[in-house]
Amino acid sequence: MNVFELTRALVDIESITNNEERVGNYLYNYLSPLAARFDGCLERIEVEPRRFNVFAQWGRALTVTLSTHIDTVPPFFASRDDGEHIWGRAACDAKGIIACMTKAAEALLEAGDRNFGLLFVVGEERNSAGAYRAARTPRGGRFIVNGEPTGNQMALGSKGALRYEVVATGKMAHSAYPELGDSAIHKLIDALADMRRIPLPVDPVLGPSTLNIGTLSGGRAPNVIADEARAEIMIRLVGDSAETKAALARAAQGCAELREIIEIPALRLNSVDGIPTTVVAFTTDIPAFAGQWGEPFLIGPGSIHVAHTLEERVAKSQLTEAVELYQRIVRHLCKRESK
Repeated sequence: MNVFELTRALVDIESITNNEERVGNYLYNYLSPLAARFDGCLERIEVEPRRFNVFAQWGRALTVTLSTHIDTVPPFFASRDDGEHIWGRAACDAKGIIACMTKAAEALLEAGDRNFGLLFVVGEERNSAGAYRAARTPRGGRFIVNGEPTGNQMALGSKGALRYEVVATGKMAHSAYPELGDSAIHKLIDALADMRRIPLPVDPVLGPSTLNIGTLSGGRAPNVIADEARAEIMIRLVGDSAETKAALARAAQGCAELREIIEIPALRLNSVDGIPTTVVAFTTDIPAFAGQWGEPFLIGPGSIHVAHTLEERVAKSQLTEAVELYQRIVRHLCKRESK
């Protein structure tokens, strides 16, 4: 099975977050002969019932781990091949990457390379559950190469994320007599308007921090003063979050309650000589690994601009290139560690 066939086989297994079992079993069964033939170890690492990471290692010392996630966002749609691209849910985020890492591992083993591993985790698209589980059981690796769609460029950094639920409460009344009520929706709108006016920081490498109001809900009917309203907001962080958090708290004061859901810090990452570099705005599993699997790198085929869309696809030329790049990176880092 070549890298294109493996990509399509993986895409065609629906694995929306929390439903990764089938694709996990497929990968475990695919890697079993490779582990047996080249004297490797292969494990299912349970995260939750019917959810597990897949880990394989060859060689006694784990120097480099190639890692990405096996879950996807909804909706599922199957693969197709137009000659230049492979289309389908997770074609670039991240099943094409899984295929490239797996084929790179095959080529490395055939060439006699050892001391590397593969780690495919669940839950990245929701809460990084698989990466957090892996961080609790590190294997002594020195470097981890995380796969996300970067156009096969090495990411020098990635923005972080700060997510809040903003909740306003009020008092119901007939809309003909608004003075008898207290509109939660009006309070929420005022708070969100103030949040949008907050001057956010700019980093010379990562660029500007940004704020997105992602969801809005509340109220009961057009002729009822709303007693409850809520929104979800996401700030893309480029540095320390303290000032941004304080400004958000001031904007919400007297109008709404801020409930922090998750914070993922911005990252600065290293590169490998000779591989073009970029900066990305999305977040990854890397913070969840918490350094327990070694120094992180970030690179993968595909464009983040089509990930999570109905136009998701990956160029076959980038898949082929990525197989070679992952081999090159593993050899470079293994050589670097041996010095």
